[in-house]
Amino acid sequence: MKSLMFCALALAAVTVHADDLADAAPSSTYFTQPPSTAIPDGSNWYTSAELGAITTSGNTTGTSVTGKVDARHEMRNWSNEYIFSGYFKEDEIANDDGTRTRTRSAQRYSLSAKAAYKLLEDGNRAFVLGSHVNDKFGAYTRYSSIGVGYGTQLLRREDKTVDVEIGPGYFHGENAEGEIESGVTVRGAAQLRWRVSPSAAFSQSVSVERSTANTHSIAETALSTKINGTMQMKAAFSARNDTNVPQEKKNTDTQTSLTLVYSF
Repeated sequence: MKSLMFCALALAAVTVHADDLADAAPSSTYFTQPPSTAIPDGSNWYTSAELGAITTSGNTTGTSVTGKVDARHEMRNWSNEYIFSGYFKEDEIANDDGTRTRTRSAQRYSLSAKAAYKLLEDGNRAFVLGSHVNDKFGAYTRYSSIGVGYGTQLLRREDKTVDVEIGPGYFHGENAEGEIESGVTVRGAAQLRWRVSPSAAFSQSVSVERSTANTHSIAETALSTKINGTMQMKAAFSARNDTNVPQEKKNTDTQTSLTLVYSF
């Protein structure tokens, strides 16, 4: 996990040059959103919903579903984003008496909201961020955080952008053993977006919240391919890591997904 975050941050660093800042910013979501300069007045909403599911039958019976809704509200002075995601997995197991029972083996929901105020210099912003995760089978069954900070766009080209954020915050969580933890955090985040071709886009995001009790990290690598004007196919790999977990729990949870994304 540490090597993954190092590589992502290194990639952001080595691609930045003083002459890379173009006059017009590319869209944040290349297939659906116009440049921010396209909002002289008023406001615009950009929303995407993705869904992926796997169902098996026969010798192995089970169902897994993953979904996400990402809504962004662009205004003249504000850029707000609201994200909801969920994942569950249900398996059917055979009992000793010949009967079969369906049991839930994964269940996670997360919700986040961010309000960013655009500063005078293009690409800079001050933001407030709140998030909550409920993970029935995770190292932390509940994890909530709130933070403020400063963000800037290190790289802005026609086909790629690199954004970074840093700031203080506070977290409150409950681990799998029922122990309550809370404390002050320092959060850092980076995101690379790259339009590989007119029909394909790559993204890499990393966020780290460090406190005296725990370091909570999330990383996602994704490749999206455009199907038509509103539909994309997305392949993604994500990893969640906590340094301080109960003895019977692993530090890192990973998820590989293939989803269909609808933008409107």
